[in-house]
Amino acid sequence: MATNINKSKEQIVAGFQELRQQQRAIATKISELEMDMKEHELVIETLKDVDPDRKCFRMVGGVLVERTVKDVLPALVNNKEQMGKLVESLSKQLETKGSEINKFRTKYNLKIKGEESKEMEKSSKDVKTGGVLVAKES
Repeated sequence: MATNINKSKEQIVAGFQELRQQQRAIATKISELEMDMKEHELVIETLKDVDPDRKCFRMVGGVLVERTVKDVLPALVNNKEQMGKLVESLSKQLETKGSEINKFRTKYNLKIKGEESKEMEKSSKDVKTGGVLVAKES
């Protein structure tokens, strides 16, 4: 039985990378849903001033189906609302995953590549005066 204390560095890094991958997957899904919501909103805005009995086409499962505006518009509005709820839920999951990652980093004292150099740059900027040396011509 391996405990958290006995985890190897590779296992710790692999666990961290898995958490980061999960976080990226959630963020990607949120982005996709937000783009779909914007598309839905555009179509809803376009169709809302159109005659309800006018013919329109909708893609359903890869098949183009002929409907009327009065049939399609409520479905689009409902889909957009459902996507909004899903985005809210995924945003909460993203926050939770972020805090889980931070706890993991703190627990195992992990530093992300580049963080240390940024901290060193900040401290070295405080010490250095900076500038360019130019040779004088006499």
